[in-house]
Amino acid sequence: MSAALVIENDPTDDARRLGDWLTDAGLALDVRRVHAGDPLPEEPTEHSALVVLGGSQDAYPEGNTAPWFPQLEALLRKAVRHRVPTLAICLGGQLLAQAHGGTVERSASGPEVGPGLVARRDAAEKDPLWAPVPFVPDVLQYHYDEITELPLGATLLATSSRYPNQAFRIGDLAWGTQFHIECDTEQYAGWLESTRASLTELGVDADELIERADGLMDDLFEVWQPFARRFADIALGRLEPPVSARTTLPLLG
Repeated sequence: MSAALVIENDPTDDARRLGDWLTDAGLALDVRRVHAGDPLPEEPTEHSALVVLGGSQDAYPEGNTAPWFPQLEALLRKAVRHRVPTLAICLGGQLLAQAHGGTVERSASGPEVGPGLVARRDAAEKDPLWAPVPFVPDVLQYHYDEITELPLGATLLATSSRYPNQAFRIGDLAWGTQFHIECDTEQYAGWLESTRASLTELGVDADELIERADGLMDDLFEVWQPFARRFADIALGRLEPPVSARTTLPLLG
């Protein structure tokens, strides 16, 4: 029960720095590369935590989806129901929201790519992961889709002006983010290189973004390494969420 189940949806988005932070905190990783055919378990309860990473696919059925998404969404619902600590990032966060009745769509505001800031909401003050996070933390963004509607009963924890649903919690132990915290420079630069032509058409300078992201790595470490440690502490029973964070589960949970 000391291992976190890590779902890798895309070969270009492994756990990277997040994986290092979790293992440094004492949490072993059981990585399932579902994009390469690794099986998903039927139940999440044999693991101490669930981590769902990002990918190039779309969460919504009419987009560029993946055949394992229905089973993964079912796993996310079971994790919330059984109170398995869950951290879902970018595409993972979109799947977490959609699995519980939220809405994910192609963003009408266009892609959000590059270093950015999100604003912590008042509700974050009572959240065990988010309470120590600065009011306006640095993040890395890389998404074309967005969560346009959170599930009923979800708690919004961080927002931004163009993309309001940047971080949220479902129940008391399942967190989703629209942004990335796992990247190192090499990983993030690979994403930008793979879409350099389309970014250039949008007036985005990939080289500039890579340079800015690289210069931000120490600041990202200062915020998100302790965040990952707190998640590991919750998974390993070293940190209990406050009573005020224990909310009613969503209808689909």
